[in-house]
Amino acid sequence: MLSDSIQKAINEQMKNELYSAYLYLAMSAHFEAENLPGFARWTRLQAKEETEHAMKFFDYVTDSGGRVTLHAIDQPPVEYGSPLKVFESILEHEKKVTGMIHNLYAAAVKENDFATQVMLHWFITEQVEEEKNASAIVEQLKMAEEHKGIWVNIDHHVGKRE
Repeated sequence: MLSDSIQKAINEQMKNELYSAYLYLAMSAHFEAENLPGFARWTRLQAKEETEHAMKFFDYVTDSGGRVTLHAIDQPPVEYGSPLKVFESILEHEKKVTGMIHNLYAAAVKENDFATQVMLHWFITEQVEEEKNASAIVEQLKMAEEHKGIWVNIDHHVGKRE
């Protein structure tokens, strides 16, 4: 059984994951408007993945005998700027999410909630991958910044994400 504080924290993280999905979906719309379908596809797939993360938390709470409470999700921005600016903000966002997951893990440790700690290991590993992927794209876009036509090639490459 989840403690009230862990259940509350997980419900808050579920909201944060759903906000991340909203954020990536808004970025996808931005890229569609900028005629960059590869970046739009990447961010749309990322939105789907963030929704799946939220559902992992949802299922964990219900499987643990807890109660899911859904919170309002803030509206994300509409405009984002260049692909480099977007992916820099993606990297910063993922670092923020990593911090949230680490805080949740620390709370589980403090409460000797071993089951939640085990569940959170998946998210900790996932965040290493999220930051690595965003960082790699940021570095590619920095190299291409002087030659904006190269963005089309990177857009094509990024759009191949499965």
